Formats: sequence, structure tokens, C-alpha cells
Amino acid sequence: MRVIETKLPEVFIIEPKVFGDARGFFQETWQRMRYEDIGIKEPFVQDNLSFSTRGVLRGLHYQNPNTQGKLVSVVQGEVFDVAVDIRRGSPTFGEWVGVHLSGENHRQLWVPPGFAHGFCVMSDTVYFTYKCTGLYNPAAEGGILWNDPEVGIEWPLQEVILSDKDKVYPQLKDVKPDRLPLYGK
Repeated sequence: MRVIETKLPEVFIIEPKVFGDARGFFQETWQRMRYEDIGIKEPFVQDNLSFSTRGVLRGLHYQNPNTQGKLVSVVQGEVFDVAVDIRRGSPTFGEWVGVHLSGENHRQLWVPPGFAHGFCVMSDTVYFTYKCTGLYNPAAEGGILWNDPEVGIEWPLQEVILSDKDKVYPQLKDVKPDRLPLYGK
């Protein structure tokens, strides 16, 4: 397993070992001790699978309270996946990291608790998986606008398909401070 650092110290890309031959491949997608060794110590309590079509953009979502860390990957297809630091008091507040995840590159992205997360579908269809460290709590969900100019995410697509909820999220600067996670907690 290879770990690739990003410009946000807590966010990293994981390249699991993939064993392939003419029959296909085998990949271990998570193993507690190995992932604890690289710094993911929170227990996972929920797994999610989503299916989307080209141009769908989901995000940017977060929970507070009841923050969730997410280990995300693609089973089939390709996305541009993004993590944004929204923790009040963080030295990297408002900064983002984006990475292409696909069923072919087998990469995973660790999105720690306290970060907003979103992805844009680049392939005709995608099956996207999330391992979450916290249970989904509708009362704690929040979001920031996908194209917030101050965050400045360089999405590879400008014509996107959004949910009604994702269309009306506020810019990060307009989110009430008590709705954002606190750095260091």
C-alpha cells in the first residue's frame, strides 16, 4: 500500500496493492491494522454506495456535530473527488484538494472529520463507495456551494447536474461559525 501526501496534511491518497492476472484482479480495500498504521484510527461504522451518471456533482457535504471521516473510492467509472478544510481555526481553512479516483486506478481518498466532501462524475456512470466514521445524521448535515468563488475549486466540468439542495448551499464565508467544525476537536 502506498500513501501519497497532499497539500492538506490530514488528507491523503491511498494506493492499495492490486493483484491482477488474466482472470481479473484482487484488492484489499481496508484492513484495520494497516490503515491505523497510516493514521486512520477512527472506527468505521457505516458503508455507503452511490450510483451516478456523467456530469452529476454531489457536494460539498459535511456534518456538524457528528462529523464523519470518509474513506472514498470508485468501484467502476471515474470521478473528480474533492475535500475542503472547513474547520474553524485551521491553518488550511478554506483550502481544497482534488484527485481523480477510478475503477482503473484503484485509488482511495481519506477525507478526515471536519472536511466538506464532494465529487463530480467524469465517466458515463460511476459506482462510488464511502466508509464512514460516523453515522449519517440528517439534523447535523450541512453543505457549502460547489462553485464557491473564494474556495476556488477547479472542477473539470462546468456544466453539472445538481440536487435542489446542492444548488442553494451557502458560500463558506456565509456559514454561521457554530455550524462549522472546530479545528483540533
